Amino acid sequence: MKKAYRFAAMAGYGLLLIAAMSSCKSTKLLTDKTFDENLTARTIIRNHYKNQVDFRTLTGKLRISYSDGESSQTLGVSLRMEKDKAIWLSAPLGVVKAIITPGRVSFYNKLENNYFDGSFEYLSKLLGTELDFKKVQNLLLGEALYDLRDEKYEVSTNTSTYELKPVRSLDLFKILFTVNPNNFKLASQQISQPLQKRLLEIRYKDYQEKNKKIVPNTVGIVAIDNDQRNVIDIEYRNIEFNTKVSFPYKIPSGYEKIVLN
Repeated sequence: MKKAYRFAAMAGYGLLLIAAMSSCKSTKLLTDKTFDENLTARTIIRNHYKNQVDFRTLTGKLRISYSDGESSQTLGVSLRMEKDKAIWLSAPLGVVKAIITPGRVSFYNKLENNYFDGSFEYLSKLLGTELDFKKVQNLLLGEALYDLRDEKYEVSTNTSTYELKPVRSLDLFKILFTVNPNNFKLASQQISQPLQKRLLEIRYKDYQEKNKKIVPNTVGIVAIDNDQRNVIDIEYRNIEFNTKVSFPYKIPSGYEKIVLN
């Protein structure tokens, strides 16, 4: 059990966060894929941002399954979000809690009697790529980590998605986005650093429509750093939009602070 909550501390605040929403009576899964092979990269990108999720707050439950090659765990976590302001996570009974804001990443673990309170360096090390609040939020919503409007992209098609690659070759890392033709949300996004043998791949397995908003349904993440491989599957449950939320969070006294090397 102790190991399971240690995982929650990693997966939760690291936001291995990737989110997915399960179906319910007011939810409709979106699976149809209709291609227009004549679309330009510019049009695909414009439609991707046109379909961004517009909300004030989001609440729900995450079912997170995690494997590091040696062990695996599954845990339920409560999620609350205020768009562009805060992401809050809590394991059962508040044993592990985390809060992420544009200027802060913080979590504590009652079973380990420790806490972290600092910058996004913790999450960046966890997933092997540079992160900030906007990128973490985008991961949860099925939106691109990088602003696709900042670069020129070339488009190609495979059997089910549009593929977007930067026209300009990047020196230190490579990126690839695949986009669903039916809703222009991401099917996947991949960031690799070949020289460092790092890879972050996020696959949005399907989407749902909830209150006329298109959000992920199930998400899979693979994070590779040299020989270390972490696999996370996330499913969202009981998603609600624009309800009143609070973010209760206070680091207990006497806990040991986690210091990054």
